[in-house]
Amino acid sequence: MPRRLRLLVAGCALVLAGVPAVAQISFTTAVDLALRSSLKVKLAQVEVDKARAVLEESQDAYIPTLVGGSGLGYSYGFPVGQPSVFNVNSQSLLFNFSQHDYIRAARASLNAANLALRDARLAVAEDAAVTYLAVDRDQQRQSALQDESGYAAKLVTIVQQRLDAGQDTPIDLTTARLTAAQIHLAQLRAEDELVADQEHLGRLTGLPAQGLTVVPSSVPAFPEPAADPRGDAPPPYSPAVESAYAVAHAKQEIAFGDSRYLWRPQIYFAAQYNRFSKINNYDLYYRNFQHNNAGIGIQITLPVFDMVHKAKARESAADAVRAKLDADLVRDQFLDGQKRVRRSTEELRARAEVANLDQQLAQQQLDMMRVRLQAGSGNFSEPQMTPKDEQNTRIAEREKFLTVLNTNFEMRQVEINLLRQTGDLEPWLKMTAQLQQVTSPHP
Repeated sequence: MPRRLRLLVAGCALVLAGVPAVAQISFTTAVDLALRSSLKVKLAQVEVDKARAVLEESQDAYIPTLVGGSGLGYSYGFPVGQPSVFNVNSQSLLFNFSQHDYIRAARASLNAANLALRDARLAVAEDAAVTYLAVDRDQQRQSALQDESGYAAKLVTIVQQRLDAGQDTPIDLTTARLTAAQIHLAQLRAEDELVADQEHLGRLTGLPAQGLTVVPSSVPAFPEPAADPRGDAPPPYSPAVESAYAVAHAKQEIAFGDSRYLWRPQIYFAAQYNRFSKINNYDLYYRNFQHNNAGIGIQITLPVFDMVHKAKARESAADAVRAKLDADLVRDQFLDGQKRVRRSTEELRARAEVANLDQQLAQQQLDMMRVRLQAGSGNFSEPQMTPKDEQNTRIAEREKFLTVLNTNFEMRQVEINLLRQTGDLEPWLKMTAQLQQVTSPHP
């Protein structure tokens, strides 16, 4: 018995090893995992860290530096150089007309980096949400196509029987087989799209793509998009547009600081201490030689003529103009895209309503046909319903349902993009996460 038990356990282990693991995630979990594992978000965070370091670097110019060193060496005859046991030097900036401009530019750059990070997070969240809905659509479409394939197989069998009985023609059989082949081709394409969407969702979330499924009930209700601003009201800009204008502001501050380089004093603090060595023969050539030496003071420089900095100021001014024009271009593209998405949303909503009504009509026709097939028609002048008509109606109803799935997915995709462009995507996702925490059962 123990040997048989071991064989049974080993066989079960082999069977389970061949079955792929199934991972099921909710909507908010998919978005959260995508934000945590996204390389785009991590790169944007690195840019924020870099911009913060640049700001600290420009501010720390006023903090004195402290450098120590040593220059020991033997000399013969008249001492050359300045051999010291050790020396300490300190220096810092006290006043510079351009430094405050550079600090403001660094702050603007940090603001631009934070806005770019927010835009990257929104882009990843949008991609994760749309991909999640795509996997949901693919799963439902695969189930509908499987039903449709069964109906097509029954239709081929029925038409073959009717052909054998002399009630149908070979054309009818070829038409039925063509319908079954077209549905099989649609199944293959749908399976490929499902695998591709699962792989993309797996890359976004960091989960294995094989067996990755979604929970349709976890998809929240979509809010109504913000109304289109009219009149003189400023439209809500995306973080990408605000980041572009922040970059332009930083470039302007740098250009202003470079333009104030000439004919403006620069004041520095400097301090130094040297402990000269006793092994060199300084005392043979200098009276009252002192081994301990220190100095402290300020240094004032006045740039009068510097063609390099004048050219640098012109370069900075050109960069500022270019950055402002780039920001205006990003703004115009954003506004045009927002208008286009709003119009697409209205059109897709109308298409979705038409598709839903069409599918409901097909379902009602199917129900009516079922009743007529079961009860029979009392009017012999009307054409009698046949099982062939039933299968054709079932196939037509499934086709209308597939149209509903595709239209609803396109509408949701555009709605998510519109939520991002109007600034409502992040609040919607946060509200969804809070509602899920409240409604989720506690262990």
